[in-house]
Formats: sequence, C-alpha cells, structure tokens
Amino acid sequence: MGPRPGKMTWFRPLPFEVARPLRTVVLVDGEHYPPVVRAAIEELSSRHDVVGAALLGEGEKLADLADLDLGVPVVTAADAEAALAEGLRRFAPELVLDMSDQPVVDGRTRLRLAALALAAGVRYEGADFAFDPPPRPRVAAKPSVAVIGTGKRTGKTAVAAHMARLAAGQGRPPVIVAMGRGGPAQPELVDPAVFDLSPKALVALSESGRHAASDHLEDALAAGVVTVGTRRCGGGLAGAPAYSTFVAGVELANGRPETLLVLEGSGQAIPPVHADATVCVVPVTADLELVAGHLGAYRLLLSDLIVISMVAASFADSGARASLERCVRGVAPGAKVAHTVFRPHPLEPVSGRRVVYVSTAPAAAMSTMAGHLEREHDCMVVATSHHLAHRRQLADDIGGAPPADVLLVELKAAAVDVAVPAAIERGMEVVFCDNRVVSAGGDGGFDELALATADLATGRFTP
Repeated sequence: MGPRPGKMTWFRPLPFEVARPLRTVVLVDGEHYPPVVRAAIEELSSRHDVVGAALLGEGEKLADLADLDLGVPVVTAADAEAALAEGLRRFAPELVLDMSDQPVVDGRTRLRLAALALAAGVRYEGADFAFDPPPRPRVAAKPSVAVIGTGKRTGKTAVAAHMARLAAGQGRPPVIVAMGRGGPAQPELVDPAVFDLSPKALVALSESGRHAASDHLEDALAAGVVTVGTRRCGGGLAGAPAYSTFVAGVELANGRPETLLVLEGSGQAIPPVHADATVCVVPVTADLELVAGHLGAYRLLLSDLIVISMVAASFADSGARASLERCVRGVAPGAKVAHTVFRPHPLEPVSGRRVVYVSTAPAAAMSTMAGHLEREHDCMVVATSHHLAHRRQLADDIGGAPPADVLLVELKAAAVDVAVPAAIERGMEVVFCDNRVVSAGGDGGFDELALATADLATGRFTP
C-alpha cells in the first residue's frame, strides 16, 4: 500500500530501537523553498528531537539568508563540510539527516559529509542511504595506539613494529595486537622469548596448515615484543571488518603485564575497538580521491599522526608528496604529518656474503633497497625479487638466481611456504629481514612523533 494522499513520507525507520527521540541536525540547502524545508522539519519533529539545521549552500530559492526561518536554529559556513562541522560542534547531535540535494551537494560531497559524521560518532542518513559509525567499544584495559592504513602494503606492520621498538627502548614494551586475512583461528599470543620463530620452525608451522607469515609473527620477530594474532574477513567502506576475533585478542592482551597496546589494522580495515590515539599510514603513491574523498576521509579524521610512507628523492615523487600532504592536511588539519621511507634491515649479520634479496616492495624500489643493503650491511646482492606475494614468479626468481650464500626475505606473503623451502633446496641460509622506518621530512622525526603519539594515548586513557 502506498502513502496516503497529502501525507509526507520520510526516511526509513532506524535499524535499531531507541527509547527516546534522537538529537537531530538536518542538512538543508537554498535550492529548496524555505517553507517546504520547514514543513519537512515539522514532520520530522514528530519522531526526532530536531535541535538545529546546517545550511550546506545557498541557491536560487533562498532570497535572503537573513529571512531564513526553519523553526530551528541554523548554522552556516563557507562550504558544506564546514557547515556540518559547525553543526556537530554546536548541537552535539546523535543523528544527522541530510535533506539537501544537487546541485548544492553531489555524491562525492555527501560521502565526505558522511565521513565527518562517522568520525564524530554520529549516524548519517538520507532519503535512500544510511551510515552508522562502526562500533568501536572500549575493550583495552591500558592505553592503546591504533596503526591503520589506506590499503594493503602501505607499511602498517613496519610502522607498528618500529613504534613497538621505540617504546621498548624507553622501558615500556607494548603488546601488539594484529589482525589479518590469514590469522589464527583463535587469538594466539606469541612471546618471541620462548616461541620458535626460526625458518625451520615456521616451515613446520606452514606444513601443519597454518599461515606462517601472518602479521603477528612478523611483528614478534621484527619488534621483539609480545604479539597477539587475530583474524578478520571482509571490510566495510568505513573500515569495519565483516568478521573478526580482534576483541578477544585485545582481551587476551589485557592480561599481560605490559602497559601499552599497539592495535594493528589490516588492509583498509580498522581495529574494531576504541583506540586512545591513531596513526594512519598513507603511501605517497596513493590515489588522492580515495585517500581524502569519499569515505577515505574517515581514516584521516580519526588520526593523530599521518605517516606518508615510501617517499623517495625523485622530483616526480616530491610533487606527489606535496600534493598528498596538502590533501591530508586539508582533511585533518590537527594531525601531525611524518614523511618516511622504508629500508631493509637483516635480523642477522650478512656481512661479506652473497645475498638474494626478496621483498614485497615495488619493482622500482628494488635497486635502492639493494644498494642500501650493500652500503650499510657490507654484503653483495646478486639478485632481487619483488614477487614475494606472487608464488609462481617467486619460485622462478629464486630458482634462476645466481649462486648465493643467503636468502634475505621479509616474513610476509609466500616467504615461508615458497621462498624458504626453495632457498634451503639450493643450500642457502635463510635470514629474515625487517623494514625499518627512516624519517624523510614532515612535522618532525618519525621517532619523536611516534613516541609523542604513544604519550598522547597514555594521557587520554581512562580506565
């Protein structure tokens, strides 16, 4: 049965029951006649506590802003996003209802508005869409820093491990809680002091059916701190995993004596628990529209420190870096920004030895990485492969490499099930390799900014 004649229809009901009307801000524009907007607000007020409106932009049907009377207070600003931000600040709503339309707002603008609302923990709803803030309950029993990213292979694990080493160096080693698409069936605590992370042991783990290069194993090996591994499947537009065991992993970490948690995201997925501070890793090659537009802005808005990773010295990269920095600062002006590069660091000496170096780094970076190894670690890199995540090419690369003494490989992707057995078959020793974070500009050195972010988390923590 359709709506009764003369009866105004409205947004679909909330997917949850509320015991009282929600504090609501409506988004309006000057392309609707004010009497129409006022009538809609009056109808809406029968179900919600409409406390104000935000005017996203003027238009042909708004003759004089001074005469605008919608029956509720109205805030204005220079643009749509600033108007919503002012509405969130002034009215502290629980719900934002979007009554605007083109040409004042388009689909891209709407998703940026949704990101603003979600970052404030407020539901954002329109005539045929709704976005709920991803649930992030307070589970951690100690201060926590989330390390999130704009996608896969941005450098989250390297950043999380580096932060953990820095904190440990100050006498406060953290527990890292990681989630991954190949994580253990149940949360697994790995203490590198007693857990065998040797190549032989990891191969045995792989042969048992486990993903032996899971992020928490890499974290434990590279950072030398206790880690908890969890799994997740799927991910939403605002970073919520469709399924995860992360909450149980944090509860396991709560039982440890360490006084800080580092919560590591997976791909675009954000740890589904509250974090006291957040670091977001964005590669310099990232698509600006996806990073700062649509709902990508949500990740930046959550962040206290934004790490622009994989920065190089070329002119082209300098231009990309400047564009990306302007973009992220425009979205999150209050966040600190660090520019970084990653450099390989063997976890055992390789001096004087012939090395085959295998990584997930882009092909264009391999010569730089190899040169760094030869200069800083006194080895001879006889071959490289950037196919660590591509099993068939990886096996071909190792099988076709010149004679070498050592396979130097990151503990990622196909490292254990393909690279290590192939190297052992050729009589090579296996040495695992970490990616160390090196500062390359921004608001200060990465070490300083990372530790300041950990201090920020400690200051914000409430038991």
